[in-house]
Amino acid sequence: MLLGCKVAGTSELFLFIKSLSAWISTVSDFDASCLAEVFSPRWKRIRSPRSCIILKEHLYIFMNSRAPANKRYQPTEYEHAANCATHALWIIPSILGGFLLYFLSDDHWEEISAWLYGAGLSSLFIISTAFHTITWKKSHMRSVEQCFHMCDRMVIYFFIAASYTPWLTLRELGPWAAHMRWVVWAMASGGTAYVFFFHERYKVVELVCYTAMGVFPAMVILSMGDRSGVCELLVGGGCYVLGMVFFKSDGVVPFAHAIWHLFVAMGAGIHYYAIWKYLYTPGNQQTSTAR
Repeated sequence: MLLGCKVAGTSELFLFIKSLSAWISTVSDFDASCLAEVFSPRWKRIRSPRSCIILKEHLYIFMNSRAPANKRYQPTEYEHAANCATHALWIIPSILGGFLLYFLSDDHWEEISAWLYGAGLSSLFIISTAFHTITWKKSHMRSVEQCFHMCDRMVIYFFIAASYTPWLTLRELGPWAAHMRWVVWAMASGGTAYVFFFHERYKVVELVCYTAMGVFPAMVILSMGDRSGVCELLVGGGCYVLGMVFFKSDGVVPFAHAIWHLFVAMGAGIHYYAIWKYLYTPGNQQTSTAR
């Protein structure tokens, strides 16, 4: 019926929007009647801001106001659900992906790399989902929420180090870069300690630490004799960088944190594909300098 509506003039547009808003209200909990009021033929005549205010109030169920500099943003119910779903969806695939790499391993070092990478990948999605679920449903448990928030930040360092481990262990590296496999874990330990002592105090510094840890070890690519997979690494890294825009846009863009989660999942998926294809697929495996 809706598709058969003829939208020609203001009256027809109003009837179409009214029918559409009634259908939206029927299939969801969102009261879309404000849409019809905004597009009412009277609206252009009276120029009243009331309709815009009503629409704004209804749309703000999808986003709260931006938090002050020293406060954490409080998501809406819809944003809470999206934050949980966008990472919970990848828990099982990440676990299965880690097991796949483990079963494809031909030696001890490949098994260790697969185990560390799989643990880091799955932990990222598990801890993130647990934290957002507790924040949504158990926000009154302040100490538990604080603990999981710290774990959510710490696991990012662990995930970055774990993502580099297969490349730094299973690829031939130049002499100056051979020790980077240990340096990256030292950086992860330092980042974890920073979160423990200075959690949420210096948010910009924390973001710089994540970025530095993600970019600095990538310089070892310049010393690799075999650079296959570099394109995928750059594209995946680009997903993380673009996602940071939304990571800092809570209260500005609806569902900003959930969008950030999607960029993380996309970047992680591209990096996993590169690791599977170039490091674990038969015929592409390299002799490790760690042996």
